[in-house]
Amino acid sequence: MRVFIADDHDLVREGLRAVLEASGHFEVIGEATTGRQVLDAACLDEADVLILDLSLPKVQGAEVLRRLQESHPGLPVVILSMHPPEQYERPLLLAGAAAYVPKSRPTRELVDVLLKIGRDRLALMLAPAPPSGGDGDPLSTLSPREHQILVRYVSGVTVTEIAAELDVNSCTISNHLSRIRGKLAVRTNVELVHLAHRVGLVSPGPPLDLLVEARRPVL
Repeated sequence: MRVFIADDHDLVREGLRAVLEASGHFEVIGEATTGRQVLDAACLDEADVLILDLSLPKVQGAEVLRRLQESHPGLPVVILSMHPPEQYERPLLLAGAAAYVPKSRPTRELVDVLLKIGRDRLALMLAPAPPSGGDGDPLSTLSPREHQILVRYVSGVTVTEIAAELDVNSCTISNHLSRIRGKLAVRTNVELVHLAHRVGLVSPGPPLDLLVEARRPVL
């Protein structure tokens, strides 16, 4: 995996680079010490994941995350922060971060998070591709993560199971589904499943009523 590291402390960046490259799974392709450098980095287009310090000078990490949701919506962002997760984790995950790792945790935990993101990206590449874009394509407005969640959900995977696969809270997946419904202009998950079958996102399977009924208690 190609990793971009953004942290204003030299020791942190150098330590992360050494640990990641020693694992044999990662290549550090860029570094930044300010939020502005992250946003201006050309090599960010080549990154598979961004490790982002929350307390960056020039442009704070939370604002960098917000802007990247527009400029690089498919780039997973792992927040690395000294702040306790009880205060920041949930709002940052809802804002689009792929994971939140406190700096107080062992380095192995960060490595495990990055490896899981790599597995998720591979699963996304192997998932059925959405129909080709165009003004008439109802799925063209979805981000890669939203498309991944939609495919899993309409294929019969529960919210709890999807959350476990992506290593996030169930409420995070429910919030993603809410945004997906808004983008696709449907009101309920029943309509969402019908739409997915209508556009050929999933192959014909069990009757829709049974599929939806089996899923109903989860949300």
